[in-house]
Amino acid sequence: MREFSLLIKPASFDCNLRCAYCFYLKKEEVFGNSIHRMSDEVLEKMVSSFLDIEMSNHSFAWQGGEPSVMGVDFYQRAITMMKKHGDEKNVANALQTNGTLLNDDWGKLLRDFNFLVGLSMDGPAELHDLYRKDAGGKGTHKKVYNTIKLLRRHRVEFNILTLVSQANIKHPLEVYRYLKKLGIKYHQYIECFETAPGGGLAPFAVSGVEWGKFMCRIFDEWYKGDRYDISVRLFDSILHQLVEKRSNVCNMGRDCRQYLVVEYNGDVFPCDFFVEPRFKLGNVMENSFQEMIDSDLYKEFGKRKTATDEVCGDCQWIDLCAGCCPKNRPDRAQDAKTLSELCAGWKMFYSHTYDRFKELAKEIRFRRETEQRVQVHRQLLRMFQQGNIGLEAPCPCGSGLLLKQCMAPELNQLLGGR
Repeated sequence: MREFSLLIKPASFDCNLRCAYCFYLKKEEVFGNSIHRMSDEVLEKMVSSFLDIEMSNHSFAWQGGEPSVMGVDFYQRAITMMKKHGDEKNVANALQTNGTLLNDDWGKLLRDFNFLVGLSMDGPAELHDLYRKDAGGKGTHKKVYNTIKLLRRHRVEFNILTLVSQANIKHPLEVYRYLKKLGIKYHQYIECFETAPGGGLAPFAVSGVEWGKFMCRIFDEWYKGDRYDISVRLFDSILHQLVEKRSNVCNMGRDCRQYLVVEYNGDVFPCDFFVEPRFKLGNVMENSFQEMIDSDLYKEFGKRKTATDEVCGDCQWIDLCAGCCPKNRPDRAQDAKTLSELCAGWKMFYSHTYDRFKELAKEIRFRRETEQRVQVHRQLLRMFQQGNIGLEAPCPCGSGLLLKQCMAPELNQLLGGR
């Protein structure tokens, strides 16, 4: 079985905030307007079934809505079940949260069980609070700021997710520099793209050109002084693609089968942007993950990624863009064979940054090769000292030189310059 992770919606779209741009609030049409909470029965079946699969890593990503409305006790029970059903396996947990409900009890739980936290913040208060409001219409920036201090106090690893919308699209450097001033080392910028009911962009959504300009400004600022100190997920993913020749995020891959979404009632879908009845793969109480992964519906969903517009086939950026996420294609309700609305922005961004990305990828490869050579030389030096290898032997590090030539500095130091 191909490896995959779980993105879990234990409270479905339920949330204590009323962010203007939240696409998941629309799931009331699918799951109704009652309170949604995952039962212990569904939780244990999901955990046990997932951990029963032989994989190198089992990753649980808890999301919403707002997953923290489930309370600390729910996650303590989830951890207990993980230990019960997979104590010898590599298990990772991540929590994506608006941060407004976290307290010291949460801090202890997240630290004790090594959760990675994704915290939503859209920039300084005047930008963040435009759309990120609570049920009473008040901005939430101050609470998120206090949560940053809470997570640091409890030594919880976290990153910041920034949704790029009309609230902050004209302020890329203000957003970036603000996060940097807060000491945030891990940034993630996500485009806010939604269409209005009558067609065209939703009032809070960004166009492709706006997105391209925003990320070009972020890149220039990052490249100028922070490229070795601050991690920007998009940039890391591009470098991974260039160095490793494979994608590590779904939107840059050629197949939309990276994870499964598990809703509060156990229903399973292929992607949280496509939690729709037509894409329901099954339910954890009735179907095994093997059945759902092997289903024709899931395979057909995966193929949507490569069902791109004809223009994409001749595009120089196709290996990086991969046609963009199908959610950004205007006929997403059909076969996704159209151009992404962000296409112009991606072309702008890659044209502006690609040469510098290539240089960075070259640096990374050189650094890796150097580090590997150093490790090999340390082993060879021990072998030479033990009399297990001679100076006239070809150096196994791959340099093509004799041992005495390739390791001259180390040997001179060992032999006292003789």
